[in-house]
Amino acid sequence: MFETMKQSWFSNLKGDTLAGIVVALALIPEAIAFSIIAGVDPKVGLYASFCIAVIIAFTGGRPGMISAATGAMALLMVTLVRDHGLEYLLAATLLTGVLQIVAGYLKLAELMRFVSRSVVTGFVNALAILIFMAQLPELTGVTWHVYAMTVAGLAIIYGFPYLPVIGKSIPSPLVCIVVLTAVYMISGMDIRSVGDMGELPDTLPVFLWPDVPLNLETLWIVLPYALMLTVVGLLESMMTATIVDDLTDTPSDKNRECKGQGIANIGSGLMGGMAGCAMIGQSVINVKSGGRGRLSTLVAGVLLLILVVFLADWVSQIPMAALVAVMIMVSIGTFSWASIRDLKKHPMSTNIVMLATVAVTVFTHNLAIGVFVGVLLAAMFFANKVGNILYIGSAETDGGSRRIYRIVGQVFFASSERFGNAFDFKETVEKVTIDLSRAHFWDITAVQTLDRVVIKFRREGTEVELVGLNEASATIVDRYAVHDDPAAVEKLMGGH
Repeated sequence: MFETMKQSWFSNLKGDTLAGIVVALALIPEAIAFSIIAGVDPKVGLYASFCIAVIIAFTGGRPGMISAATGAMALLMVTLVRDHGLEYLLAATLLTGVLQIVAGYLKLAELMRFVSRSVVTGFVNALAILIFMAQLPELTGVTWHVYAMTVAGLAIIYGFPYLPVIGKSIPSPLVCIVVLTAVYMISGMDIRSVGDMGELPDTLPVFLWPDVPLNLETLWIVLPYALMLTVVGLLESMMTATIVDDLTDTPSDKNRECKGQGIANIGSGLMGGMAGCAMIGQSVINVKSGGRGRLSTLVAGVLLLILVVFLADWVSQIPMAALVAVMIMVSIGTFSWASIRDLKKHPMSTNIVMLATVAVTVFTHNLAIGVFVGVLLAAMFFANKVGNILYIGSAETDGGSRRIYRIVGQVFFASSERFGNAFDFKETVEKVTIDLSRAHFWDITAVQTLDRVVIKFRREGTEVELVGLNEASATIVDRYAVHDDPAAVEKLMGGH
């Protein structure tokens, strides 16, 4: 246990500390922006980012992943805040945390195995596009100074690592932020800074129980929002965990992450913060800056609070162009450029799933809808592919008085029609043997189709024998088949 803790917390002290500093600086404008989206005071998002990052550092199942207030969650809060106010948002945040803890104990994270690689790739590409699009307002209708600062920031980010000795020891995004802030303060140029985003809090967060009536009416108000926040929060967190797993080539405990996200959101709600989840952009910044362990997440959360409460005068001087440059670097690094090259090599179905996930996510700005569409399409393509892997052959025996049908493949809702149409019910034979030793029946649709085949042969005066059913198929056929029940046969065949 001590070795595990040492590995998670202290195996990468320098990298985690420096990466946490970069993430803390980048979190500030995003937390303020997400607060504005949700229609609440900037301190709500800042307190949420602090609480969630600090708590998830201890409770999360994916070391090195950054969780805080996010845009995907903020979009779901708009109506609740507008119609009922901040107190109901805090109540919804607490309920979201409880539901996420329940999801963790129910091991719902296991459902992630149904998300195909093409959906994950589409999710990543969509997020990269959304991150880039989120920077466009800072680059629209501005003076040339902003463009110059942004280009200079990108030059530092991509050029600094090539410097000998120090290039690899200090994260280039941190150098970008420090250098451009110094240039901004010395030159006094008229461009937007973090201070222009909103007023930074000047006090530490305090315990705050939501001032709402504890009755069923309140529950029915906040429950729909809590359910949506739970689904979107866990979905984005699980997808981000998968991406960080790939980036670091290390495993994570996603069921623990579900519970950790729930505990973090409860903590956020009790400290006056809104609900949040994992952030792919900040997580990528963390990993690219050298962050690997839990310490990076803790440093990011603690330093965020110190910066906005005690060093607000300095933090407010950070030019937005510096943070825009960092986020553009994140979007470029996040996008899977290999997926574009692989479009010619991958099957059309894989490409459609990936592109549909990207298009729907970007169009709706809702990660849950995009992933749902991707998973649905992937399932449909898979079912169609497996359904086509079905061979049905036949041969006459006993001088033409008997025919043997041999079924090879999977029989389920997508292939049952093809299975049912493969038999010649008008052929004059005394006996039909259906050899199912190399087939598998999966669902009730397949069993009902088998019933119809057997019944049609018997109505033509043909004896039917089923042979070779494996144990699993025999179990479902014995339980649901009705071809030996006269009353059920009449019902199944429509009474004629």
